[in-house]
Amino acid sequence: MSDSEKQMSQDIDFAADLFKAADKMRGALEPSEYKHVALGLIFLKYISEAFQALHDDLKADEYADAEDHEEYLAENVFWVPETARWGHIQNAARSDEIGKIIDDAMEAVEAAPGNDSLKGVLPKNYARPTLDKTMLGELVDLFSNIKLRDSKDRARDLLGRVYEYFISGFAGAEGKRGGEFFTPRSVVRTLVEMLEPYVGRVYDPCCGSGGMFVQSEKFIAEHGGRPDNIAVYGQEINHTTWRLAKMNMAVHGIDADIQWNSAGSFHDDAHPSLKADYVMANPPFNISDWGQERLVDDARWKDYGTPPKGNANFGWLQHIIHHLAPRGHAGVVLANGSMTSQSGGEGEIRKQLIEQDRIDCMVALPGQLFYSTQIPVCLWILSRDKSANGHRDRQGEVLFLDARKLGYMADRVRREFSEEDIEKIAGTYRRWRAKPETLIANGWAPYADEAGFCRGEGRETIRKYDHVLTPGRYVGMAEVEDKGDFVVDFASLSQELTEQLIRGNELNAAIKSILNLGGLNE
Repeated sequence: MSDSEKQMSQDIDFAADLFKAADKMRGALEPSEYKHVALGLIFLKYISEAFQALHDDLKADEYADAEDHEEYLAENVFWVPETARWGHIQNAARSDEIGKIIDDAMEAVEAAPGNDSLKGVLPKNYARPTLDKTMLGELVDLFSNIKLRDSKDRARDLLGRVYEYFISGFAGAEGKRGGEFFTPRSVVRTLVEMLEPYVGRVYDPCCGSGGMFVQSEKFIAEHGGRPDNIAVYGQEINHTTWRLAKMNMAVHGIDADIQWNSAGSFHDDAHPSLKADYVMANPPFNISDWGQERLVDDARWKDYGTPPKGNANFGWLQHIIHHLAPRGHAGVVLANGSMTSQSGGEGEIRKQLIEQDRIDCMVALPGQLFYSTQIPVCLWILSRDKSANGHRDRQGEVLFLDARKLGYMADRVRREFSEEDIEKIAGTYRRWRAKPETLIANGWAPYADEAGFCRGEGRETIRKYDHVLTPGRYVGMAEVEDKGDFVVDFASLSQELTEQLIRGNELNAAIKSILNLGGLNE
């Protein structure tokens, strides 16, 4: 393990211990409410640390002015007024007025020169009577123990990981509601490693707390690139979640254009002219009431067909393709039903996506990856130009990956991918796309189909399966050593049963809809 990997592991352990300690202080407060209390304080701690480190550097420089706001703007550091600096907050931790002092600090930060991007973002309800002030003071003391002044970058890295860990911790605590603002790291890392967003515009039309952007920046840093080589664009319909995303971007030092409106990306696109090089999204699954009737003649549907009123899945896919640059690629998380459904014209839209060569790869994921749902999910990897960026020309082909057996149980209810699992998926995809000279330059083995895991197929074969995209239909069964014993893979059987039950529910709903339209169910 490298020194950087050891440091990251230590940081994660530290963040985990910190979260456990903070969660013990929560008492009867709901996780959905407590997360804003804790995350707001971590953010205040972060900007105060960054400000104080630069302030000290400027004071030591005889040619600089430590009280000049412009000096901080130039270094992408927020100006923090004296009443908002962590030392002031820490000194008041045991005061009965700690709630008001924190609210005043948040107000002062938003009003400070150069902090326009924070206006309306920070939580300012710490003084409310229902929030226990003793608990609040103890939380301030706990976060005061994050003392890292050896370097600005080191402090940023640690506090960024603490913020990220707390977001994931609260998502787990909230269960189903947690999925509204958080996509599991295993899924995000897999998408990022597959798409490799080194340079260009990165877009997420339903960005939640911004995890896709954070992992994109980490990917660039790990591969020796420059974070300022990507431009980040996002949109979020939930105002509270949008605030989390804005703070998350600030903590990680990401300059992002993340917009909020109550109508959402379908009905009030905040980036209408954007053509992104990379799109990564985890849209809400199987949304039925998405306002399709107001978008029947929308330009986004003209190439592939109008999505059904009862499910937004193919609306999201087409919105994303609409925003792809001519050589752009996208990764989208959807429920498994999207690979097989025929209801409401979805089968015809999927057919058009295949025939017009927009689908590059399909990945079946294992169950239990998400906090919010047990519905099995898949990854759609989309492309405007399959030979873009020096890749092998795979026109008319789709790579199928069945990753349902990968991962390990992080606890009794949730599965995660190891780094080896992520590399198995992303590495297979990279080798499938790579030209021979790229394989040689990187020392990669040539791509080869692997029974039970991966297979590349052309359109002729996919047509034989009626344009169904379930990887299991194409990759076949893994070869197993015959030991003379009868072995049953209960995990795979259980997942297939779950998928069939979901498919059955979809068919039942479609039949009821037809009966109602015909007046036969009255």
